[in-house]
Amino acid sequence: MSDPKLDAYWMPFTANRQFKKSPRLITGADGMYFTDDKGRQVLDSIAGLWCVNAGHNRPRIVQAIQNQAAELDFAPPFQMAHPKAFELATRLAAIAPEGLNKVFFTNSGSESVETALKMAIAYHRVRGEGARTRLIGRERGYHGVNFGGISVGGMVANRKMFGSMLGGVDHIRHTHDPARNAFTVGQPAHGAEFAEDLERLIALHDASTIAAVIVEPVAGSTGVLIPPQGYLQRLREICDKHGILLIFDEVITGFGRTGQPFAAQTFGVTPDLMTVAKGLTNGSVPMGAVFAKQGIYDTFMNGPEHLIEFFHGYTYSAHPLACAAALGTLDTYAEDGLLTRATQMQAMFAEALHSLRGEPHVIDVRNIGLVGGIELAGLPGEPAKRAFNIFLDCWDKGVLIRTTGDTIAMSPPLIIEPQHIEHIIATVRAALRRAA
Repeated sequence: MSDPKLDAYWMPFTANRQFKKSPRLITGADGMYFTDDKGRQVLDSIAGLWCVNAGHNRPRIVQAIQNQAAELDFAPPFQMAHPKAFELATRLAAIAPEGLNKVFFTNSGSESVETALKMAIAYHRVRGEGARTRLIGRERGYHGVNFGGISVGGMVANRKMFGSMLGGVDHIRHTHDPARNAFTVGQPAHGAEFAEDLERLIALHDASTIAAVIVEPVAGSTGVLIPPQGYLQRLREICDKHGILLIFDEVITGFGRTGQPFAAQTFGVTPDLMTVAKGLTNGSVPMGAVFAKQGIYDTFMNGPEHLIEFFHGYTYSAHPLACAAALGTLDTYAEDGLLTRATQMQAMFAEALHSLRGEPHVIDVRNIGLVGGIELAGLPGEPAKRAFNIFLDCWDKGVLIRTTGDTIAMSPPLIIEPQHIEHIIATVRAALRRAA
């Protein structure tokens, strides 16, 4: 029977009934570890939820939030602003892929996606191509939980209950190809040709109707799908050929996850718009952003100067506490060299992950930078249950992992050390063997 004190909270993306019978409550965090309500230390292998890239309880971030709360709690973002919003945008543009030098602030990855989709459609309308309203996503893509995001997204469970969603959306095929690419270390050699599926949709709908294509450089929530060599480059070429904007959803991959500040830099492909959140504030205060190319911004800057150019924004866009947290986060990343630290740790991380090949139920291992996926054979007739059981087992043994379907996903804080990697992998290995 569940605790009555737990009844009122309807938890997100959670098996509510199972949780309330056996709660997993976190009461503190520091460095690489959470503390639960029983006082146990739990090693965090997923950076909270892909977001606490600098580790927990970092002094610069804590102090920045405390100071800001005492100085300026809120400033209206419409027709007004505060200095830290401009300071943060300038610092973000300095580390962004070249050319992405305009920053629009949101409060989450989901809001960043909605903003980027609206920017893309409005951009074409402003420049006289108002027929370009169609949006192209990708099967197995995850772009948040708002209607735009689930419409361009391609994860069935996130879509099936919510009706017809946005019209004018189509999807290219995913890149998962275990027959050719299973147990690849880093980028798979096979699959660049999957980008040609975009040409099929362009032929079907005509380029003159398509505003944008949105993809995750690394598809995270669907189970860590790494882009095949040459795949993102080919998407960029096709979009350029047909005048279509390319949007990268870097909510998971941004801020050092792949060894560069952004995956666009890791893979050498620059999109027209880029969405971020999570690692922007190290998870400490909700915040997101959209990076845009100068030319997109300039296209909107027309008409009488007193009129609003883009009718979009949020009450909490560039919230003072969020800006302070983000500035403290950027300071922490810079001081500790965290935006490129994954390049130092990725070989060790990859070797440890791939050592699980041959363990019970493991059918694939995928990795890039400090992100990894361990795909398991599911229990017949019970999708996702085997991985969920291993999640519970690891929690009981003091390691927090994440599962999506029957894939174990890992994205540890970028401060991770060899002993943490060894502990995580040993715990997962033992859980896999117990699940045999």
